[in-house]
Amino acid sequence: MTGVDRPATTGPVRDTSPAVAATSAGAVPWYRRTFRWGQTNLTEIDPVRYDADWWRSYWRRTRVQGVIVNAGGIVAYYPSRHRLHHRAAFLGDRDLYGEIVRAAREEGLTVLARMDSNRADGSFYLEHPDWFAVDANGQPYRAGELFIACINGPYYREFLPSVLEEIITRSAPDGVTDNSWSGLDRDHICYCEHCRRGFRRDTGLDLPRRVDWDDPAYRQWIEWGYKQRLAIWDLNNAVTRRAGGPDCLWIGMNGGDVVAQAHRFRDTRAICERTPILMLDSQYRHEHTGFQANGDNGKLLHGLLGWDALIPESTAMYDAGSPTFRLGSKPEPEARMWAVEGFAAGIQPWWHHIGSVHEDRRQYATAEPLFSWHERHQHALLAREPIATVGVVWSQRSIDYYGRGRSDVLLPYRGFVDALIRARIPYLPVHADHIGRDAGSFATLVLPDVGVLTERQCAEIQAYVEGGGGLVVTGESSGYDQWGDRRENFALADLLGVHATWRHHGSADAQPRDWESYATHTYLRFAEIREPARVADGFDDTELVPFGGRLEVVRTDPDVQVLLTWVPPFPIYPPEKAWMAVPRTDLPALVTRSLPSGGRVAYLAADIDRCYARHHHPDHGRLLANVVRWTAHEDVPLVVEGAGVLDCHLYRKDQAVVLHLVNLDQGGAWSGRLQELTPVGPFDVGVRVPADLTLTTARFLVAGHETPVRCDGGWIVTRVERVADHEVVLFT
Repeated sequence: MTGVDRPATTGPVRDTSPAVAATSAGAVPWYRRTFRWGQTNLTEIDPVRYDADWWRSYWRRTRVQGVIVNAGGIVAYYPSRHRLHHRAAFLGDRDLYGEIVRAAREEGLTVLARMDSNRADGSFYLEHPDWFAVDANGQPYRAGELFIACINGPYYREFLPSVLEEIITRSAPDGVTDNSWSGLDRDHICYCEHCRRGFRRDTGLDLPRRVDWDDPAYRQWIEWGYKQRLAIWDLNNAVTRRAGGPDCLWIGMNGGDVVAQAHRFRDTRAICERTPILMLDSQYRHEHTGFQANGDNGKLLHGLLGWDALIPESTAMYDAGSPTFRLGSKPEPEARMWAVEGFAAGIQPWWHHIGSVHEDRRQYATAEPLFSWHERHQHALLAREPIATVGVVWSQRSIDYYGRGRSDVLLPYRGFVDALIRARIPYLPVHADHIGRDAGSFATLVLPDVGVLTERQCAEIQAYVEGGGGLVVTGESSGYDQWGDRRENFALADLLGVHATWRHHGSADAQPRDWESYATHTYLRFAEIREPARVADGFDDTELVPFGGRLEVVRTDPDVQVLLTWVPPFPIYPPEKAWMAVPRTDLPALVTRSLPSGGRVAYLAADIDRCYARHHHPDHGRLLANVVRWTAHEDVPLVVEGAGVLDCHLYRKDQAVVLHLVNLDQGGAWSGRLQELTPVGPFDVGVRVPADLTLTTARFLVAGHETPVRCDGGWIVTRVERVADHEVVLFT
């Protein structure tokens, strides 16, 4: 019996928070009280096979409080009055959508009408070809047999709003969500008349002819594209609120990967400013990011929405991944680990099945234990305030204008995050626009190759460090202005004591271009005097650290300490040639600087963060964690000792502290789907207690027992014997 299946021996705990108590009186809107969701994504054949009684039973068993029901868009599941609104092939005059909504209302469930609205069939295109996106040659963009609608034309601005009004008038859903609402991605420029006229009206320019980040017209098109998606968001919300009341929200689904968000013109920060809830369409683990990516998603999004907001996540019960099998079942451990990592970061569960009938029925067994456990312990999973002293900065603008379409632009961020997770150091993502607002709550900030920083952002970083804060900077951070144009020097050069030459050695590519040069066979050498000693902790018996990445060539000021220098490449084959012709250089790889204010600064010219994301070399992870601990003056509120890889999330919940541990030591010998859980433990845990709390008991919400804690100089200490998938320790 695994963690989420095991009932708590101390019995279920009901959430008695004011928000939940007020729900029964109808005082709390649906987007504040619907914690568990379900979605049967209807297919066109489902009108003749949907078993309403079976699905109502499934709703009850899985403890959902809300359902997402296919309404319209590409396919209508009700008899729409719009002639060109394609009805499901087997619908006839039936209103399957309406029937499911009525059943959900009888069960007391919240209802979101689901749209999938960016495409239409050939009959629609033939009557309104000017409503659809076209390339530079006037040919329509297509996805299979369907035609992609232009986000700036009447399809989005007139037709879809009328469909929204129709759906709300017929069935009064609580809100509307849309799976693919943002139209063409950034790689495809639409040249329809609506785009030509609109772009010229708003910018005075003609549409760019190709992707060219140095072209002012292309840059303006990027800015304009973001604005048009936000305009759609605002328009649809005006329509749904007018038709359905102030809480009838339109919520386009969004992903957790901000690189993919940027590719689709979805400004994550601006969207979060417009909505009190975010429907997260992030269904599965990518092998290059792992389960921990879901925890990072939750922290990043809560940093924008607030930690009292809800973020339901579409967790596929079908076998989503690479490859995807829509009608097959995802292995239960794979689905479970993605979900519990989300729980740890304040994400709410939302099961998702494709179609209403499945010959592979194993997928029906996955959600019930997860959702039942979530219901029993929601009091410890909702409305928590994170406890973390390390902030990792990210910027969607830097992804755009520094990354310029590179899919690997966030590798340094992911590498640092993975290193912090491996070192069990709690962290939070920090949006670059929020540095001035949020930095004061952290002991140190990390800038993992955030190339684009504005003058204001740089000034806020300077003020933070001059006020005593710590700072870790890597790569070309601050080297580019808001448009991605290279500055003469790093904007943070004087703070770092490091100056750019805009030359580099090695490559940031995953594969070197010239294997014969052995370009990746490089090392970093420790200085004879290893100061600060904390950064070199754990490297007593070596003079070298394997490297293999890219080194920025920089000049340093006299008051910085150079701890690591670069050793240039030399042959790896034949082994007789594997010796250092040039054993040392004076090219800095890691420098540190201490300020009179008490602030500590470290700069990594070597892209160890990017390398760690790719290869997870233990030396790289240790170095990154050491640098963070030194700049933070060892201000880390958690100690976890024991063998295994844990993602540690620490929170305050009213007068309690919550430690959520997720076991990432799963299936390490295999890629692909996770088949079984590998328990780890025991772990000795120490938590620094907030000054106003007295905590005496540790309650284990997965294992189902409690034990007294030991107090030791402002810390509480306990032991976690075993973690299969996750454990939640509630300290009271």
